[in-house]
Amino acid sequence: MPSSRPKIRNRFVLIGDIALIIISVLGSFALRLDVSELPFYFPAALVMCAVGLIIKLPVYFYFGLYRRLWIYASTSELRLITVAVTAASVLTSGVMLLLISLDLIQPGMPRSALGIDWLLSLVLIGGSRFALRILAEQSAAPRNALRESKRILIIGAGDAGALVARELQKSSQLNLVPIGFLDDDPAKQNHQIYGISVIGKINKIAGVLDSKQIDEVIIAIPSAPGKIIRLVNDACRQKGISSRTIPGIYELIGGKVSVNRLREVDITDLLRRDPIKIDDQLIGAIIKGRRVLVTGAGGSIGREICRQVARWEPSELILLGHGENSIFESLLELTENFSTLPIRPVIADVRDAERIQEMFKVHRPQVVFHAAAHKHVPLMEANVEEAVTNNVLGTRNVVAAADRHKVERLVLISTDKAVRPVSIMGATKRLAEMIVLDAAHRNKRAYSVVRFGNVLGSRGSVVPLFKNQIARGGPVTVTHPDMHRYFMTIPEAVHLVLQAAAMGAGGEVFMLNMGQQVRILDLAEDLIRLSGLEPHRDIEITFSGIRPGEKLREDLWEDGVQFEPTHHSEIYRAADEEKVDGTQLAPVIDELIELAHHSKTDQLIRLLDESIPSASVRITAIPDMTSLI
Repeated sequence: MPSSRPKIRNRFVLIGDIALIIISVLGSFALRLDVSELPFYFPAALVMCAVGLIIKLPVYFYFGLYRRLWIYASTSELRLITVAVTAASVLTSGVMLLLISLDLIQPGMPRSALGIDWLLSLVLIGGSRFALRILAEQSAAPRNALRESKRILIIGAGDAGALVARELQKSSQLNLVPIGFLDDDPAKQNHQIYGISVIGKINKIAGVLDSKQIDEVIIAIPSAPGKIIRLVNDACRQKGISSRTIPGIYELIGGKVSVNRLREVDITDLLRRDPIKIDDQLIGAIIKGRRVLVTGAGGSIGREICRQVARWEPSELILLGHGENSIFESLLELTENFSTLPIRPVIADVRDAERIQEMFKVHRPQVVFHAAAHKHVPLMEANVEEAVTNNVLGTRNVVAAADRHKVERLVLISTDKAVRPVSIMGATKRLAEMIVLDAAHRNKRAYSVVRFGNVLGSRGSVVPLFKNQIARGGPVTVTHPDMHRYFMTIPEAVHLVLQAAAMGAGGEVFMLNMGQQVRILDLAEDLIRLSGLEPHRDIEITFSGIRPGEKLREDLWEDGVQFEPTHHSEIYRAADEEKVDGTQLAPVIDELIELAHHSKTDQLIRLLDESIPSASVRITAIPDMTSLI
């Protein structure tokens, strides 16, 4: 759609400035002198006009006053105008005072006129530019009025809400008119932002939707916890009104709030927790200016680690993955958002020891985030050999290469399923932890483990599965009505992983605070409602039955193992470091890998149970792949 704003070329602004400079000089004399004195000082006024034109126009040009689209002028442009006008007036005053001291201006001039000229210039030059913006907005308004617009209620009257309101007012093609704000801050009640009133608190949304005839709600609080999102979304759903939201604070890391980033409310928003403060200086100290390697960089967790690491200005970011398409997608995204960052894509399998050693030799990473792993629990029950070779052998290869090439810091991304493991995936991740901890103690390096639970929206997780089942019309399959799991959003989890990585001195097992366990049945019902349907009426939910060895609730740590708080409230650390005997671990891993290569599954599982503390991995029937474990 063509813009309705008038196009005002900067050459016309330049011509206007010539007139305004002359008016400012003459006005300063007129304000300073009596009418009878004006003819006497007229020669000085003419000289000052000439000096002002010679000096001010180039100064304005130097400060970019003719390279701006003034119909979009804001406070940053106001600061620019102030600096430019002040600089130009100082130079003009200096030249005029020099001419007066040399008696080149007769009969002289009142020096106070110089100060008056600065004030007039500031008003005239600044006012003319903001007048262009006002005219542009007024010219667009009648066109908007001719079209039927949607009435928008904005939740949140903070910086993000104000920005959204302003963009809606400026963007006529959106056809959205902000009607009011809801915000819980008492100091904002009954005040206006850009002419839009704060009309109440968020818990009054149901009444406001009716009384103000709202067509759509925009949630503009990036830091809003899930309970606020749920309250607003439930009210909108009951009234049949659509709602959209600004992404959460972790999604906005490195980005900006804008109308273009509005999206539908997602399950991650309903489970969103309060924002977590991290130690920027601590994280920057381990990443800034260093070569960082991320294994599994094409996966959900690995890609998010790359996004967040890139913000800290590493000297080089190495993306390692086995899937060429996923690494290519990560490369495209990162290159677009961090164009000056050297990014090295590496296609390699962590099970290939020689390839991994060569890659470390060429790229010489200083910090490694090891996220490459098979994580899909049911699939690994049916593919035991792959879980062992990828999760165990792959980790051993990465750690061995890190040892050989003296990597400063290594972080293993682990899982709560490694605690008292009952699955192949959990058991192999526990062995991966033991490999890292053994290397940390043996070589006295800052190698550590970070555990957390399920992440929402990762590939192969339950949320995409449920969404696909809902799209097909159901049923949605859940194993048991009392099945609970810990959940965290991917950006939030990675945010804390970086913090834990910066805290590690070597040999620590960190556990992220996963909050409260979520009942999977509630999760399924929320997803159905977010799709505009009603659970048990429009979409059936069926229970496939709990499988042998499956837990109704997850464990975060072993019996008898105490976790103590760190200086970060959302991160815990094992109070006693796990002692791993590398001389006993090495032959066990060798035997596991040998059994995996010869597909001796029964013996392999027996060895896992014997070698891992508290493990209870059993041979079971191949599980249902389409329901949550």
